[in-house]
Amino acid sequence: MEIDELVVADEPDTWRSAGFEVVDGFCDIGTVRVVLAGREAGRGLVGWSIRGLEGADFDGLRPSASTSKPRPPAPPQPNSVTAIDHLVAFTPDRDRTVAAIESEGFDVRRVRNEPSPGGAGGQAFFRLGEVVLEVIEYAADSPRAEDGDAPARLWGLALAVDSLERCAEVLGDRLAEPRDAVQPGRRIATLRRSAGLAIPIAFMTHGPRAA
Repeated sequence: MEIDELVVADEPDTWRSAGFEVVDGFCDIGTVRVVLAGREAGRGLVGWSIRGLEGADFDGLRPSASTSKPRPPAPPQPNSVTAIDHLVAFTPDRDRTVAAIESEGFDVRRVRNEPSPGGAGGQAFFRLGEVVLEVIEYAADSPRAEDGDAPARLWGLALAVDSLERCAEVLGDRLAEPRDAVQPGRRIATLRRSAGLAIPIAFMTHGPRAA
């Protein structure tokens, strides 16, 4: 089972200005289609679909079922993006969300109990085809952590790039300074809010093993 589409409440022109190729309101990244539904569609990541899965409820994330055929990997984007590395979701209760995803037949691949680089809580990782679903627990002092019964929510993307240098050429000062990623041998840089995208995005090199 693999992710087919992600739906983002954002404008196509905003993504074009950040170095993505957008045609007819969508952008193909690796094997995943990102549908840009406009700001009127809601806020942030407003939907997603998974092939071969129907009626699932990942603790409130609720992917829809897709019957479309797998698409071949798209060519690299003008900003050097080649694939979606991670789809990030946040939850007030990591164990509860992990149990909900496991109940749909997915195995947790790794659990990390250290804080995330951004200061949030522990993480759990699932493989959904080409993409890793990263589930992060809110930091204990986050206002969102106070409502322990709140559902999990989709948050942002980490995108794999062939070259952070090329990415920086396209984005200029909209790209933060690259730093070492948690994964050994990889580098990461975040997209600044000044880029105007509706969701948080980070760009990551592939690393030695992918190379």
